[in-house]
Formats: sequence, structure tokens, C-alpha cells
Amino acid sequence: MINFQDKVSFIWSIAEILRGPYKPEDYGKIVLPLAVLRRFDCVLESTKEDVLAKAEQFKALSEDAREPILNRESKQNFHNTSQYDFKKLLADSDNIAANLRDYINGFSKVARDIMEHFDFDRQIDKLDQNDLLYLTIKRFSEVDLHPEVVSNIEMGYVFEELIRRFNENAEAGDHYTP
Repeated sequence: MINFQDKVSFIWSIAEILRGPYKPEDYGKIVLPLAVLRRFDCVLESTKEDVLAKAEQFKALSEDAREPILNRESKQNFHNTSQYDFKKLLADSDNIAANLRDYINGFSKVARDIMEHFDFDRQIDKLDQNDLLYLTIKRFSEVDLHPEVVSNIEMGYVFEELIRRFNENAEAGDHYTP
């Protein structure tokens, strides 16, 4: 397991920029969904242009009808039809919140459902209002989570370790109701 701890440490260091507007126990509300997004971004990187071309070709079809075609093109069980990826998000810092939402909404239903589970949309405005959204996206764009670099098993360990660290920062009683 090469660089597992390096990846965890790097991602954990991103959480440090959230200090102030976010309490340590809330870092996971930002870091975990962005880690998932970055993983998705890395997984789809090599097929992104092909998927966009195929999406244009079949734009008259319903989303349900296009999904298997685009998934086949992406060679995954999900795809993204947004013009954005992490690199392109950084090119327009003034509109990063709207562009990030466009990027998230460009995912196929399976991936969007995962992101909706995190309820991350609520955090986008807070990050943007505190001038942290661009910086956070920029830092995440620096970590390579491509499956050739971080296997699925290692990615699971990264998430487990991040969740463990976030829970260490929670104060006693935060996980229990009175």
C-alpha cells in the first residue's frame, strides 16, 4: 500500500484551511464529499472528452436512455456530461460555486445520489461566502486519486482513516443524543 498515509495526510491538511468558519467536527462535511468528487474526477479523466462527444451525439435521448450509452463510453457505472472537471473549475474563480454545482449535476444519477447523500450543496455557499471554495478545490486538484495510483481498496482505507480522524475531533457526546 504505497502512499496510503501520504494521501490521508495530504487530505487531512486540506481540512486545516477550514479552521474558523468550520469546527473540526464539521470538516468531514467538506472533505469527504470533495474526496469522492476528486476520485470520480480522476476515474473519468481519460474518457471525459469521449463522453462529452457521445452526450452531444445522443442529446435528444432522455437521461435514462443515454445513461447506458455514456456509461459504456466512460467504462464505468457512472459518467459526467458537464464541461467542467477539477482543472476547469479553477479557471473561473468568480463563478466557482455555480460551476461546481454544474459539475456535480453533470454526473449520472448513481453518482449524483452519492453526492446528495452528503448534502454537500448546503456547504458550497458557506465555503464560497468565506472565500474557501476556490482554495479547497485547488488543494483537492493537487491530489491524484486515480485508480492506478490509489486502488479501490486503498481508497476505502483512506476514507476509513479520514472518518476516524474526523471522529477523534468530535467532542464527547457529539455522537449521542441526550
